Amino acid sequence: MKVIALGDPGSVPAGQYGKQTLSGLHLYDKVSAKLVLGKDVRQVLTYVETGNADAGLVYATDAQSSGKVRIVAVAPDWSHDSIVYPAAVMKSSHNDAGAREFIKFLASPAAKAIFVKHGFTIASS
Repeated sequence: MKVIALGDPGSVPAGQYGKQTLSGLHLYDKVSAKLVLGKDVRQVLTYVETGNADAGLVYATDAQSSGKVRIVAVAPDWSHDSIVYPAAVMKSSHNDAGAREFIKFLASPAAKAIFVKHGFTIASS
C-alpha cells in the first residue's frame, strides 16, 4: 500500500479518530509516511474513489454512501473515543420553539429509524 488517506487530525474529527485507531493498533508510526491528509471526510473518500489513495479511514456511514469503495475493516470500538453527535438548543437561538421542536423530532422513533437506516447506532440515554 503506497498511499493512505486520513482526515487531518489537527482539524478533522474523523482524522482524530483515525489517528487514535492507528495508534491504538500500534500502526501509526508504521504508516505515517504513507498518509495523505484530507480537509474533510468527503475529500478522504474522494481520494480512495478516484484511486489517488489505496485506502482511507472514514466513518462507516460515509463509506456506505459510496458505490465506489468497499469496507475492508472496521475499527474496534476500544481503539478510539466514542463518536457522539450531541444536539442542543442554543440560548441565543432566534427560533427557540423551532429548535426545540427539531430536538424533539431527533428523539422520535421516526428520526431514530432514519439514523439506523443510514448506519448509525443510537446512544442510550
